Amino acid sequence: MANGSGSRGRGGTPRRAPGSKAAPAKRVSAPKAKPKPAPRPPREAPRTFVLGAIPGATPGKWIGLWRERMPRVALELREIAVETQVAALDEVDAALVRLPLAASDDLHVIALYEEQPVVVMSTESHLTAADEVDLADLAGEIQITPADDVLHLEIPDAVAPSFAPPADTAEAIATVAAGVGIAVVPMSLARAHQRRDVEYRVLRDGPVSTVALAWLRERTTPDVEEFVGIVRGRTARSSR
Repeated sequence: MANGSGSRGRGGTPRRAPGSKAAPAKRVSAPKAKPKPAPRPPREAPRTFVLGAIPGATPGKWIGLWRERMPRVALELREIAVETQVAALDEVDAALVRLPLAASDDLHVIALYEEQPVVVMSTESHLTAADEVDLADLAGEIQITPADDVLHLEIPDAVAPSFAPPADTAEAIATVAAGVGIAVVPMSLARAHQRRDVEYRVLRDGPVSTVALAWLRERTTPDVEEFVGIVRGRTARSSR
């Protein structure tokens, strides 16, 4: 009598009972391929963005934003003179300048802000009694106009000095501090040359001075466009 519960065929393979189905073969799934890491963007070569600035310009806020957004691009601030500001554009990427500039198809110019004119006077001057002054209040005063004057203001009924014009605004204010005359300059220059022996008052009906950003059209680069976006108030996510 044969042992076991079922019969075997040739080779010892168990025979299927009549009517039974074969068990389905297990599918072996292929191992999932690991995603390839995204290629790293090419690293920027170190470079420098050169920003020119006339005396009195205040680009500090914009420079701070530049350093946050463009950490791999150093910003060099270079002072330029108003009388040579157009020529200086050949040596910088862009510059803060004072208007007016001669009209030119070679330049991009964006007006940024206006500065109030102020009257700089000795602390002993009677003009310090007022909080603000008008041109009419300056009649009879000696008007000190430096060689680097940017307002080009002629005060009605003012007195011309009997000496040569000072070489620059700092020298003009030093002359005023000695008790000789007054000088009319943009407020930022009065602050830049502040002294204990002078004060200044806003000139209500005097000419304003407009500060603008300018650059050569042929030198428009992505860095220049980035700085333009910053001064125009674009956020880091804004498109140009």
